[in-house]
Amino acid sequence: MLLRLRSALRLTDTRPLLFLRGSTRSMSAKTIAVLDDSALRDGEMKEVDFEQGKVLLSRLGDKIHATSAFCTHYGAPLAKGVLTADGRVVCPWHGACFNVETCDIEDAPAPSALHRFGAHVADGKIWVTANPSYTEKANMSRPPKLSTAGFDAVGTVNNLFESPLRCQNTNEAKGTVIIGGGSGAYHAVVSLREHGYKYPITIVSKEPHAPIDRTKLSKALITDASKLEWKSAADLKIRYGVNLRVGVEATSINFQEHKVVLDGGKDSISYEKLILASGGTPRKLPIEGVDFENVYTFRGVQDANKVDAAAQEGKKLVVIGSSFISMELVTAVSKRKLASIDVIGMEEYPFEAVLGKEVGAGLKKYHESQGVKFHMQTKVEKIVPQEGNPNLAGGVVINGETIPADFVVMGVGVAPATQFIKDSGIEVEKDGGVLVNEFLEVSKLPAGVEGVYAIGDIAIYPQHGYQVRIEHWNVAGNHGRAVGKTIAGDPQPFVKTPVFWSAQGQQLRYCGYVHGYDDVIITGDPGEMKFIAYYVKDSKVVAVASMQNDPVVSKSSELLRLGLMPSPEELRGGKDPLTVDMSTVNALQRVA
Repeated sequence: MLLRLRSALRLTDTRPLLFLRGSTRSMSAKTIAVLDDSALRDGEMKEVDFEQGKVLLSRLGDKIHATSAFCTHYGAPLAKGVLTADGRVVCPWHGACFNVETCDIEDAPAPSALHRFGAHVADGKIWVTANPSYTEKANMSRPPKLSTAGFDAVGTVNNLFESPLRCQNTNEAKGTVIIGGGSGAYHAVVSLREHGYKYPITIVSKEPHAPIDRTKLSKALITDASKLEWKSAADLKIRYGVNLRVGVEATSINFQEHKVVLDGGKDSISYEKLILASGGTPRKLPIEGVDFENVYTFRGVQDANKVDAAAQEGKKLVVIGSSFISMELVTAVSKRKLASIDVIGMEEYPFEAVLGKEVGAGLKKYHESQGVKFHMQTKVEKIVPQEGNPNLAGGVVINGETIPADFVVMGVGVAPATQFIKDSGIEVEKDGGVLVNEFLEVSKLPAGVEGVYAIGDIAIYPQHGYQVRIEHWNVAGNHGRAVGKTIAGDPQPFVKTPVFWSAQGQQLRYCGYVHGYDDVIITGDPGEMKFIAYYVKDSKVVAVASMQNDPVVSKSSELLRLGLMPSPEELRGGKDPLTVDMSTVNALQRVA
């Protein structure tokens, strides 16, 4: 880390920077003075105007960087995010991170890199050289950086993809196969190509579409897969050289022959490296009535379509489970003028296990203000049919009482989707997960087998002395990025601080290590949906949650990574994490 920190602080070259691989220099580029040199101090970021667009300036030591100004995930203004001394700029919203010097992706959920512009100092001014069209928010990301062969002498793309199939003999290089078409798969592809992997990549997915932004299913109930795809199948093929096989199920693995068996033996595909990214399967409670036609689980686009069709004005909804997916769905449908929304949970408050009683009580108060009725510390006895229609649920029974329902959503977690590997020689843990090492390589493989990785919902990986399995879309994406770099030849241990978010009336942010906590320090008022909660374990802050306090969580994720998080005593004494220096020369010396 220290070498990287030092490299981020190299002295600036005061000449115009005109020829940058991955930059936007072209015949239409302009050079404009955008800011007084004295107005940008060490460790600062500023968004400046560039004709009709914006540019982000960052200063680390004596070096000035100029990049596009908006996160490529959801378009957040990066100037409101976080800059670190080792050259990371972190989005204020969802933890996406970029290298401020190269503009490459550091962390998911960034789907693509930033633009890099020329910057130099002359006559007391900071001058930026850029094509104005690339400083507009609508053009906030650059084409994928695949290899130096894909760029001409002035840093503009002249060949979007040089197919690995043209570069390598496919009989000698079988390439990488990814089982699963989710966040982990997509980010693995991007990372593989970013880091120079030139061999074939195949994604095998049960879903009938390219990898999607799955978070929008529960947060916004978007039901059109084409509006959720990170890249279309054509883009994945043309720009990334991916053979995307959708609607196909991997049913077993033949490790001796290096083959993935598809659809029960109807087909197979060879591999050299294998990434298991099969995700999770929604659980159902073992109770009477779970198989009624209008009892839904929630995972994919098909589920979203069913819930969307059912959630019409005047209908009665019962939600079983009070965790994140359940409550995001409640938020999404609460404006639809349903006759009633009832939530059944086993804890005293929603989110209690992760966020604690006080935060859970605050969020419960908000949902109640929207007309939601909670039945907490309660178990479901059974689901009963409608009168006159034995195939449809008509109510959910708790404590001998029947809550009427026109449809039921069961959000009680997922099980690792690993049934297909149980007869292949991989030892699966009791919860269905797959044990991996710090490089996300599968630990319990048949003798002589190597080159197999597991990521996302199925992976049990080491984190700060614990073995954890985290069912979150962003964790899967960062797993994919780490494995992509490892397979491409630069082994990357997974050390990312998990970052979550959830739509609950306001945007809930969370970062940290999910190992439980001993105490919670809260500033603000969860009941007013404006707070910061610090979770303490063994006298250290291990996680942070917030609402309406950006970029506290983004800053805290980096403080946890660098070991600079204030102590519980400092926080109780009023110390603000946003005041901790981690972006200047002094911060570099402190970390070193």
